[in-house]
Amino acid sequence: MKEHPLKERIIDGFRRIYPASPKPRVFRAPGRVNLIGEHTDYNLGFVCPAALELACFVAAAPNPAGRLRVYSENREELREWPVSDLPECRPAGNWTDYAIGVAQQLLRANHAIEALDLYVFSTVPTGSGLSSSAALEVSTALALLGGRALAPLELALLAQRAENEFVGMPCGIMDPYVSVFGRDLSAVKIDCRDLGNIIVPIPESVEILAVNSMVKHELGQSAYRERVRECASAVEAMRSRHPHVTTLRDADLEMVHELGSGPPALLQRARHVVSENLRVNRWVEAAAAGDLANMGALFVESHRSLQNDYQVSCPELDFLVDTALTLPGVWGARMTGGGFGGCTVNLVEPRHVAAFREGIAAAYRDRFGIVAEIHSCRPSAGAGEI
Repeated sequence: MKEHPLKERIIDGFRRIYPASPKPRVFRAPGRVNLIGEHTDYNLGFVCPAALELACFVAAAPNPAGRLRVYSENREELREWPVSDLPECRPAGNWTDYAIGVAQQLLRANHAIEALDLYVFSTVPTGSGLSSSAALEVSTALALLGGRALAPLELALLAQRAENEFVGMPCGIMDPYVSVFGRDLSAVKIDCRDLGNIIVPIPESVEILAVNSMVKHELGQSAYRERVRECASAVEAMRSRHPHVTTLRDADLEMVHELGSGPPALLQRARHVVSENLRVNRWVEAAAAGDLANMGALFVESHRSLQNDYQVSCPELDFLVDTALTLPGVWGARMTGGGFGGCTVNLVEPRHVAAFREGIAAAYRDRFGIVAEIHSCRPSAGAGEI
């Protein structure tokens, strides 16, 4: 990976915290914006995210005292553990769980963990739906490996297991996968069943902007788990007529409509997932054709499905989407990420970007009294050492 403009700043920060340590190596893993395909990954469907220039950086150097020390610049916190204790660590319910979860997964895969000093600095805003957690997990894994080889897919799967098994979040493969496999100026369509991918170049005539609502409603994590359970229940309801259905990836809209006699929530959740998979494939085709009108229309369809069928939006996100669609040069807008706050993602004509930034920020501030953060989402390369 080429030299990064933040590298010297990160090394200086490392030296400030660990003045006696040698010069560190620096590893980077990007956050991501999911362009389309929401809540389909844990149903083994299709997603189309892009890795971002926003990223988590981890500087690492040997620790002579047999300890793993981890300092977060963003949180201004230092935690440490004897390396020998890492296999027995239990979740603490804070940011360190991501690092310890990764360490335990590496140990289970027979990768020794050396005593290290780690310095963590992230430009991915937490709680934004831009996957700060996967960026932290992947960059920490690279730092703990210290240059030892690990196949890219194994790295992504290891990070996912850390979040599933140690952090306790039943997330899919999308976030760590695109953090590892990201491509410059392109999105990555991922088949979450066979874990293959297709590179999707983004038309040069559009810019992608994420608008951070700056809210994260507490319902988010519990509702995420509930949606996972509801999808599984929808599959079980289908299997009586369609034994081959093992996930909602196997279902079609006719099967979904057969759920109409059961709990309404199951039909709604399944309808979103099945229709969202179809939208991903249509969106990739539209991107290949440079059809911005269709790309934007599919964004809006996706948001309405998440809003009404999957019910993971919130007033702030709906307002940001509805307002964006009234602004000049906006092809489409939708919520991105798990929901109940976080970001919207917007397709905007380059000549209207400045006016969009001003207009959306003013409207949101007037309505909610909140200053939204707006991020340019230039697709970037995946994780590696810088």
